[in-house]
Amino acid sequence: MSQLFWQNKKVLITGHTGFKGSWLSLWLHSMGAHVVGYSLPTSINTLLFNLSNLEKNIKSYAANICDLPFLQQVIEKEQPEIVFHLAAQALVHYSYDNPLETYATNVMGTINLLETLRQTKCARAIVIISSDKCYDNREWVWGYRETEPMGGYDPYSSSKGCVELITNAYRKSFFEGQQSHIASARAGNVIGGGDFAADRLIPDFMRAMMEDRPIKVRSPKATRPWQHVLEPLSGYLLLAKQLWAEGQQFAEGWNFGPEDQGAKPVEYVIHHLTQLWGKKARWELDKTTHVHEAHYLKLDTSKARLKLRWSPRWSLEVALHHTVEWYKAFMEKSDIRTIMLQQMNEYEKSQPLQEIN
Repeated sequence: MSQLFWQNKKVLITGHTGFKGSWLSLWLHSMGAHVVGYSLPTSINTLLFNLSNLEKNIKSYAANICDLPFLQQVIEKEQPEIVFHLAAQALVHYSYDNPLETYATNVMGTINLLETLRQTKCARAIVIISSDKCYDNREWVWGYRETEPMGGYDPYSSSKGCVELITNAYRKSFFEGQQSHIASARAGNVIGGGDFAADRLIPDFMRAMMEDRPIKVRSPKATRPWQHVLEPLSGYLLLAKQLWAEGQQFAEGWNFGPEDQGAKPVEYVIHHLTQLWGKKARWELDKTTHVHEAHYLKLDTSKARLKLRWSPRWSLEVALHHTVEWYKAFMEKSDIRTIMLQQMNEYEKSQPLQEIN
């Protein structure tokens, strides 16, 4: 993961106390980067950050990404060289109940960051983290490429489509020919230890197992591009490094997803989770009415493989194994930071799946 490159780099991560933000913060700190974080005050979504003892290693600012004056003060003071923008309202179901908050956070929050970085001109590489749900989903059986139209049925998905359009507009209007380079990264369904969000399959499953009850599954036939959290994070890190080194030619949108065999229906994932967990793990169909969710979604990652030389390293089965390993360690009150670092080390030593296959 180019540890020498990250040594002493000053990196700003928005949303650093969340699920992906905590993993990214620890990974960067372990490689010698000086990490500055900007996130909302603590909540259930910051539990992973607290468990990994990152508050001792990272300078954190507790504030809303929509607070433009304070965000400007922080960036002006810290002068980050590299920025990862993860701060977001990231839940589909929550977006139906709270569309105003979802659009304000995801759309205006992104604008606030880009506008601030445009004025300060301190960051050389900027990676805006989007979602696979940014695409106009037509329920295709093949993967969406980076050039497909943006869209979104629900408020969350459409807000992520907006983020992509905004990022592209700022890139073309204000950053072309400048020393700052902006890319966006779209990842599939990310799993791994430490996700405690509501209405997500893995956290819902783990909560059910800890409470010794069956998990209720909404859409067992729905297919998603499942991947361990370290997979897209490795892509984000590589993308930032290339933006720093090569600049404009990597200032585009990028997909990070699993091998084709990693796109599996929910029932496949649940079956493997129950086997890995043991202890009478079980599930049942949730027959209540739910809001619309995409049935089939897959990403085409050909561009990242060809131009970034990025490739997934863990199969879905390995990703599920490490996910269950984390939650069992959590139940046993093990040292979570050590578990995370061990998994990172194992990931870094793993061969790309393309080479294995």
